[in-house]
Amino acid sequence: MTSTLAALTGCNSMSPTVNSDSHSKVKSVASTTSTLPAIQNNDLGDNVSADKFSTDKVSADYATADYDKRAQGYDWVGVMVRADDDQQIDIKVRSRSDIKKPTCHFDGKATLMGQDTAHGTIFQAKVNDSTAFFQFKDDKLIIDSPDKYSLNYFCSGGGSLAGEYKKLAVGLEI
Repeated sequence: MTSTLAALTGCNSMSPTVNSDSHSKVKSVASTTSTLPAIQNNDLGDNVSADKFSTDKVSADYATADYDKRAQGYDWVGVMVRADDDQQIDIKVRSRSDIKKPTCHFDGKATLMGQDTAHGTIFQAKVNDSTAFFQFKDDKLIIDSPDKYSLNYFCSGGGSLAGEYKKLAVGLEI
């Protein structure tokens, strides 16, 4: 996980049009569809097929590992991701609110930054004068930022939006 987060944070200085040698594997996205779950990239490189990304679905609900233990009273944080258009997603972060006071709350939009096989699909958003990254890969969502404290603002009790969330098979039970 540390190497994934380091790779994600390392993408901070990159814009979708960067094509330097050090970032040549991350390609800008040329979307040919009208909905986010069917992102098409026509410049993927030799080792990636366009079909893989055309079926990539990021619109889903995600949750921390303790979501499975919610019946035992564990705290959890959930992320609801929905396509806003072919370049943007709507993100809502909610925490347990059924038996405890909610600890995290965030509503925002993130813009598609790029995608490749190493990093998955990455979106970015401005959060408290910093940049937050939303990385979707292998049925996981990783939220990260170069300024870790910018993601603490949305949670109480020392919590943070930063971390790993797994994709849920069914909708989030808030």
